[in-house]
Amino acid sequence: MRETPTPALRQRRRQLVEQLPPQEAILRGSLIERYKRCGKPGCQCASGRGHGPKYYLSVSHPGARPLMDYVPQAVLEQVRTYLANYQRLRALLEEICAINSELLRRREPL
Repeated sequence: MRETPTPALRQRRRQLVEQLPPQEAILRGSLIERYKRCGKPGCQCASGRGHGPKYYLSVSHPGARPLMDYVPQAVLEQVRTYLANYQRLRALLEEICAINSELLRRREPL
């Protein structure tokens, strides 16, 4: 397999940096969809799925239980976008790190 030329690696890294999402538009976690039963006798939720869907942001931290926070319907799409931005950010950073590691392996200036 042919090695990618160093200038091409640097160009690819510049392109990746330009694709990074805005720092203020990033949110880590998972969106959880839930249906709840209200407990009222005769309510349709007792025999069906429940009331909902209601959405919650779940964020895990090592050694701790996941934190759950209700996501109002008014900001649901924005939260979805921010979560997608976080996943995109992680993927882009992994590729940038791989390029930087390759430059280091080649003893090229970072």
